[in-house]
Amino acid sequence: MEHYDAAYGDELVSLDRRHIWHPYASTEGEAPLFPVVGAEGVRLRLADGRELIDGMSSWWAAIHGYNHPVLNAAAHAQVDTMAHVMFGGLTHPPAVRLARRLVEITPEPLAKVFFADSGSVAVEVALKMALQYQRGRGRPERTRLLTVRGGYHGDTFGAMSVCDPVGGMHHLFSDVLPTHLFAPIPPAGFETELRPEDTAPIEELLDRHDSTIAALILEPIVQGAGGMRFHSPAYLRRIRELCSQHHVLLIADEIATGFGRTGELFACEHAGVAPDIMCLGKALTGGYLTMAATLCTDEVAATISRGEGGAFMHGPTFMANPLAAAIASASVDLLLSTPWRDRVGTLSETLRTGLAPARDLPGVLDVRVLGAIGVIELATPVDMATMQPAFVEQGVWIRPFGRLVYTMPPYVITPEELTKVTTAMIDAVRTHTAPAT
Repeated sequence: MEHYDAAYGDELVSLDRRHIWHPYASTEGEAPLFPVVGAEGVRLRLADGRELIDGMSSWWAAIHGYNHPVLNAAAHAQVDTMAHVMFGGLTHPPAVRLARRLVEITPEPLAKVFFADSGSVAVEVALKMALQYQRGRGRPERTRLLTVRGGYHGDTFGAMSVCDPVGGMHHLFSDVLPTHLFAPIPPAGFETELRPEDTAPIEELLDRHDSTIAALILEPIVQGAGGMRFHSPAYLRRIRELCSQHHVLLIADEIATGFGRTGELFACEHAGVAPDIMCLGKALTGGYLTMAATLCTDEVAATISRGEGGAFMHGPTFMANPLAAAIASASVDLLLSTPWRDRVGTLSETLRTGLAPARDLPGVLDVRVLGAIGVIELATPVDMATMQPAFVEQGVWIRPFGRLVYTMPPYVITPEELTKVTTAMIDAVRTHTAPAT
């Protein structure tokens, strides 16, 4: 094993600050950076020797933890055979196996798989599919998209246009993004009973713009990076009914919610509905490589293929990368071979118990848990400069944003390790949060 120390970590940070631009960050200033030199199970090893329990699954992707022997074996086996080959005019066993597996486990009638190389690109593909589908069915005037406020679908141009235009991260680009239609944030609460007025704004928009809407896109059950909000299965069922009535495609962005995170394999299953198009990513490869997929029905695929142009005009260079596809198949098989539903249920109970004391803390607006997702919502924004280092000092990795301190841990985390995470969250909120004024 290579030897690392604090001096080496300091050197890494110095070089990083000289050359690297981090996500959602300025190149000015001295935001805290923590150099990671190894990862095993649910623990990250820092250069100075400290270990952190990862409460984030590396942005929700590493559901099996790190350095997993099954996924390592899949990577080694595939890299010795073929790391990459173009997908235009060629195919290969890892892509075929993965596509078949995804069709088997996602809601019917999803039947066709278009591979992409990131979640944002999967959303771009879904939006283009919807627009080209409407042209294929002789409705080229259907060019607008409908969504709900509070959503987040990625950072590329088309994806930004359906993120929350006011409270989201992309308001600086509002003047140049395509203008789409936004309904209010879904009513809060997984167990909230649906009232007619909850979906009335969407019904009104569908009625008023009936001839111009191509698709409705939303994150089913859980809005992720836009605010970590939960809504009810009944709300999603009504959205599905409305889309069918108006011949509007329903796009389910399951990039954050897929592969068991909410307690069902896919969040749509809470409502017993199937979208016309589904986007997958993040946990698809267990956090090993970047890969995503956009699934659609045979009807969507056939309408595009028989329509104007005949072909779907999209093709990422690393589409269906064999190495990523092989690891993704291994990750899906690994998940389904484990009692994942029981594990997520245990994590959910541990989160409910561990985060409950936050309800009584000053400055806390809400505490909510669904599946392996635990959220503390604050009245004021997090002070990252003080809170992030405080988590590291307690031996956990939590990455808050906005007014949210949350965890989406690997499924293999133990109740004892997760309790350490929730305890650190409570302590950080108690110590570093100012009460609302």
